[in-house]
Amino acid sequence: MPGKLLPLDLAAHVAGHPASTIRRWAAEGRLTRHPDRMRRKNGVLYDFNELPIAERDPDTLELIQPGATPPVIEHGQLAA
Repeated sequence: MPGKLLPLDLAAHVAGHPASTIRRWAAEGRLTRHPDRMRRKNGVLYDFNELPIAERDPDTLELIQPGATPPVIEHGQLAA
């Protein structure tokens, strides 16, 4: 069951990567796409628990280091 679902722009901010990278990771099977039928037609949401968390400055929230590339998901489980 998915945790908190985030739209693309917020998922990109959390991971510290551009939105295009989040979309590519989803296409590669590293992130699960969840349909967003409530807000946008054909919208997609991403599970917060699958996203790599970027390291940010606590005062300015400026990016220090983006999150690592997540592993490929196999059959609903993270690959070993």
